[in-house]
Amino acid sequence: MLSPSQLDSLASLVGAKALRTDEESRQNYGRDWTRVYEPNPAAVVLPSSIEEVQAVVRWACDEQVALVPSGGRSGLSAGAVAANGELVIAMDRMNAISDFDATDRTVRCEAGVVTAQLQAFAEAQGLFYPVDFASSGSSQIGGNIATNAGGIKVIRYGMTRDWVAGLKVVTGTGELLDLNRGLIKNNAGYDLRHLMIGSEGTLGLIVEATMRLEAQPAERAVMVLGTPDMASIMEVLRAFRDRVRLEAFEFFSEEALAKVIEHQGLSRPFATATAYYALLEFEKPDDAAETAAMECFEHCVESGWVEDGVMSQSLAQATSLWRLREDISETIARWTPYKNDISTTVARVPSLLTEVEEIVSANYPGFEIIWFGHIGDGNVHLNILKPDAMPMEEFQTRCGAVSQGVFESVARHGGSISAEHGVGLLKKPYLGFSRGEAEIRLMAQLKRVFDPAGIMNPGKMLDA
Repeated sequence: MLSPSQLDSLASLVGAKALRTDEESRQNYGRDWTRVYEPNPAAVVLPSSIEEVQAVVRWACDEQVALVPSGGRSGLSAGAVAANGELVIAMDRMNAISDFDATDRTVRCEAGVVTAQLQAFAEAQGLFYPVDFASSGSSQIGGNIATNAGGIKVIRYGMTRDWVAGLKVVTGTGELLDLNRGLIKNNAGYDLRHLMIGSEGTLGLIVEATMRLEAQPAERAVMVLGTPDMASIMEVLRAFRDRVRLEAFEFFSEEALAKVIEHQGLSRPFATATAYYALLEFEKPDDAAETAAMECFEHCVESGWVEDGVMSQSLAQATSLWRLREDISETIARWTPYKNDISTTVARVPSLLTEVEEIVSANYPGFEIIWFGHIGDGNVHLNILKPDAMPMEEFQTRCGAVSQGVFESVARHGGSISAEHGVGLLKKPYLGFSRGEAEIRLMAQLKRVFDPAGIMNPGKMLDA
């Protein structure tokens, strides 16, 4: 833990009110949405400027104190957990939006800007920030960039990476990097901006970002379709992708839907219960788009891929249908699920899921399994719910042993063990299934370049 003199020196850098050592703050800022590790930070600092962040990092270098960055703490891989007496550096007070440029459609955000805050700002300018997910009301832009967050609209708009025009990053030595400066074309050497995106705070602290915005899409409609099996969902994806402009294509299982209906007070989308459901959103600029979607629906029913379905007739109904998918994570959180966030190319999804289903069925008898995910971009979430009576350590051990087989299957299909949740602590033992030995060695060398004292989120992603 930190000594009284160290706490005094920290307070002199950020102000006494921005230094917290009380148990409530330490518990709140020392964890993310995972509940595997008990938070135990030494203290929490909430800087209000880039200069204060630099000062704290330099202090940490001198004192050899490890730093853990904290954004909205909505991560699912324990990347923001401070369990070993680290100093948490939270970006909540750095939440200003400035320098909007209508010509370039860019805006400057401090790291603590909440995703929904940026979305609302864009809408007020008649524009659109398309990266979206269930935690948009709490996740912060800095954390989104540090984990390269994806979400529900990747099929059309890509990942967070695709919307970052510039970055300011404080390295492990306290040096400030100003990367790309909002340029569209810039081939002057290495683009270190992209190295920082997805680095999970292990190379530096993201303190500011210049984000791109997009024109508002046309009116959108949402459909929920019931399918008899996973293979049918892929047929539905192919059929609709050829006929309408998809904004999102999600899926979830009957088990997931049943949990949401029971615990969130929602209604079934239609009377028929099916094994799986596809939720798709598409642009509806005119009546022709809606007609094409209905013709595609009828084709899918005739082909046996869809058993029932519904299309939104209002914004309120569209929002209600989306809740069936977006409320899943919040609903199942009470069971402390073991999450596998896996991906492969869209074409290989059916064969990967067939293999994984066999592994799951053989190894999880009696466990509740919840499937959902962004199947339109090849990303599926496998959630194993912890039985109430089973100790957490036993549950994690059993799931971890089975994950070996799941990740071997992912590797055979050329996929990723972490499609969008990052590596953190939970996925670190399995990194070799997605990255080769040479890649991991170079990653460790890069960390030493940007963080020679080894203080930036140590133990996350890499052991180096």
